[in-house]
Amino acid sequence: MPRRLSSSPAPRTGLRDLLTFQRMFTGQTIHLVYWAGLCVIAMVIFAVVGIAVGQAIGGGLQGVLLAFPVLVVGLLVAGAMALLWRSFCEFYLTIYRIGEDLRAIRAASDAGQRPPGL
Repeated sequence: MPRRLSSSPAPRTGLRDLLTFQRMFTGQTIHLVYWAGLCVIAMVIFAVVGIAVGQAIGGGLQGVLLAFPVLVVGLLVAGAMALLWRSFCEFYLTIYRIGEDLRAIRAASDAGQRPPGL
């Protein structure tokens, strides 16, 4: 019979863990939230390109002169939105992981062991 490397019990799964916040599912769902946000930002990019092309087609010479700055500024703003969204999601995930680490340190302290990584 193989010996377990960890002395901690196997993680419990189930509805009770989720309802009592013993097990968080944030780590798995933040990836879905991140990709959903990127899809929204992609829609903003398509809208900016559509507005710029529509302005260039229907606005004559003034429309063409206005379309280029609208396109450039819109793409820069969308790029900044993507960077900010990534930073927000990474910050949220970092805070979540800090909570997991504190929970592991508390469990090791309660068991009278030295916390992992120290």
